[in-house]
Formats: sequence, C-alpha cells, structure tokens
Amino acid sequence: MPKLHITDTILRDAHQSQAATRMRLSDMLPACEILDSIGYWSLECWGGATFDSCMRFLDEDPWQRLRELKKHMPNTKLQMLLRGQNLLGYKHYADDVVDAFCAKSIENGIDVVRIFDALNDPRNIERSMRAVKKYGGLAEGCISYTVSPVHNEEYFVKLAKEIEQMGADTICIKDMANLLLPYDAYSLVKKLKENIKVPIHLHTHNTTGTGDMTYLMAAQAGVDIVDTALSPMANGTSQPSTEALVATLQGTEYDTGLNMDQLMKAAEHFRKVAQRLKETGSLDPKVLNTDVKTLVYQVPGGMLSNLISQLKQANAEDKYYDVLNEVPRVREDFGFPPLVTPTSQIVGTQAVLNVLAGERYKMVSKESKGLLRGEYGRLPAPVNEEVRKKCIGDAEVITCRPADLIKPELDEYREKTKGVAKCEEDVLSYALFPQVAPGFFAKRDGKVEEKKPEVKADPNAVRELYVQDMGN
Repeated sequence: MPKLHITDTILRDAHQSQAATRMRLSDMLPACEILDSIGYWSLECWGGATFDSCMRFLDEDPWQRLRELKKHMPNTKLQMLLRGQNLLGYKHYADDVVDAFCAKSIENGIDVVRIFDALNDPRNIERSMRAVKKYGGLAEGCISYTVSPVHNEEYFVKLAKEIEQMGADTICIKDMANLLLPYDAYSLVKKLKENIKVPIHLHTHNTTGTGDMTYLMAAQAGVDIVDTALSPMANGTSQPSTEALVATLQGTEYDTGLNMDQLMKAAEHFRKVAQRLKETGSLDPKVLNTDVKTLVYQVPGGMLSNLISQLKQANAEDKYYDVLNEVPRVREDFGFPPLVTPTSQIVGTQAVLNVLAGERYKMVSKESKGLLRGEYGRLPAPVNEEVRKKCIGDAEVITCRPADLIKPELDEYREKTKGVAKCEEDVLSYALFPQVAPGFFAKRDGKVEEKKPEVKADPNAVRELYVQDMGN
C-alpha cells in the first residue's frame, strides 16, 4: 500500500484555477483510460465552478459530463467540491434541495464529496454531510484554512473533532490561498493525526511558491492524501505538480506507488489541451507566477483578478494597493472570515467600495449586510459593532443555523420548471442557476439560438460568477 495517496485535480481545480474552468468534456475523454489506470486515490472532476461554467460558457450539461466521466473511469473514485448549504451556488438552499442535490450527484457518478463552509460554521455542512452518507457517498468534511488572531492549531483541531463526530469519512485541510507554510503544515498535521482517527487530506495551491515544501513536510507528519495537478496545469494558482511529488517520493517510505510512465502519457495529452486554452486566451500565463504578496494580504489569485477588473471598470486602477491594504481591515471588522467563496468576494468588493467612496462603509453591498447580519452563518470572531451598526442599523442578527429559516423549496422549483425540465437534474440545475439554466435548456433542446451573456465586473455588487476564484 502506498504511504501517501494522491488526488489529481486536472479535471477540476487545475483548469478552474488557471483557465477559468474552460476545459471541455472533449478535452478530458481521450485521457480518461490512462487516468483511470494510474492508481489515484481519487480524481477531482466536478463541483466548484465547473457546474456553472458548463452551462454558461461551454454549452455542456454538467450532469451528462459527470455520467460520461464515470463511464470512462469506472475504477477510480470521482470527487467533487460542494459549498455546504450553498451547494454550488452563492446562497443558502433549503434542506430538501441539499438532500436532492447530494442524492443526484452520487447517483450520477460521484464517490467523494468534499464539503466546506466559508466561515467554518459546522452547522452549514452538517446537512450535506448527512445526505452524502445517506446516499452512499464518502463525506469529506473541510477545515477552511486561514491565518488570523483566532485561527490557531487549537481552533482547527477542535473544528476537526466536531466534523469527525458528524460522521466524516475523511477530513480535508483546505488551504485555498497557499497560506499554510511548510513547518506549520507539519505541526498541524501532526496534531490532527494525534486527535483524529479518520484520514487527513491536504489541499493547497502553489500561489506563494511553497506548495511542494508544504506537501513534503505534511507527508513527513503523516498526512494520508494530498491534492496535486498534472504538470501542464500545475503550479502558480493551481496545485503543485503530480509528477514532481511522485518522483520526489519514489523509493522512500512515502512512495505514492503511482506509475510515472502513465503520468507522463496523461501529461502529454493535457499539454495539448493547455496549449489550446492559451491560444483561446482562457489560460493566461500570469497565473503561473509566484506571488508572495498573498502571504501578506491573504487574497486568493481569483479574488485578485476580480479586484483588478472592478477597479478597471471604475477607472481607478491606481487604487489597487489602497484596496489591498483595505482588505485585511474589512476582514477584521467582519470577524476574520476565511477568504474563500463567497466571503472572499464579499470582503474584496467591500474593500473596493470603501476606497472608491473615500469613506469606509458609506456604500455597503447587500452581501456585506447579510454577512454582518448572520445570514451566512456564525463568524469566527466578534465583529466590529460600530461597523455593524453603520451597515445594518437595528436589524436583528441571526444566531440560529441560517437554513433553519428557509422553507422547503424543491416543489417550488419543480413547478417553475414544468414543461422545461426533462428530469430532476434539470430542476436542480435551475435551482442553482436560475438566470443561466433556462437559456442553456433552450439551446440544448434546439429551441433558440442563445447568445452567451457577457459577464462584466460590477463594483457595486458581488457578482454571481467568480469562475477564477480558487476557493470555489
């Protein structure tokens, strides 16, 4: 048995982080037989921004993509990323929608569901974890890793214990901005292994250039699984390279057992795919750069690109560093949320508004108000009460699990899609993306020539789509 298991992200996070999630099913299928023979612990291929991107940009049915991948890779566990009560959308859904989505994901081919919450509020992942287990999937509960005065080892170990008690089959340290430095990774993994019985899975990126070292130290501390990406779409804002880590550990006690010849064959295919994505402008070589500023501002790569586009639209690119300096201040005011979808967009947009308005919290997005009001769940630390008062006035703060306030919604979605939805999967696609799904259905069914909507950054609101946010 290999000492260290590998999850490859080439079919999901690698192209989401580097190429705005623009890899097509036709790019994936020719390599599936090779991928299936390599011996990965799992292949991450669905969830995150892939669902939205399939319908919005690629004219593909995300459910059909999943079924095809399962058919072509029957021997390897397929993995997806789920935002807890947010599923793959940007708001909380009712429990009946969460249950149905988890059931259909597993029925269509998903084996492992990685479930995270942007605030690390366990109440927001409990329902989806229960549903995944009920329908026969492996539930991987997440710690969204971040650095702040309240996020220390004790905090993360306590959170991991709670997640394990919920029935997690594995626990993932989700380091979306590559903030977990090598020696800290060693220490955290060691502590978790002492306190947790289920396997520990580590996910990072190489944004700050420390990802490979982080994995090496985590392996020495006993981590069970790590996420890597095949080399054509590895490093930079993506994950460290699969081949590099496999070669590094060959012949050691941490040997992954993966076949290097097969890895190189798969990489040869994806090199051509990466070249096509470069030629179409989807893969910007800048994403391969190392950016140590991430350690200072804790801003994931996709969030940075969104801030730049917002400032461009406002003709205020000269305010870039003012905004970067404002991000940590807003984050502290908001109770130190980890910067991952959707909190990265909320905090980032509020920082832009504060700088552009010339006065802090003169303009406040409805998402900022929602975060301060508790609509997204429990914040990790106390908020700045003066800021909360200025933003939401005397509005009542939600202290219960936010989804407890949402009535069952599935029947309503079924009613709205009557005559349009061909199956329950279509109903769920509509529930998650009501602006995008109808146009996709019409085009798929040959009813209308749909012009793809142009997505522009809006400095006055958190946009619905952030396909390049690596926290997705």
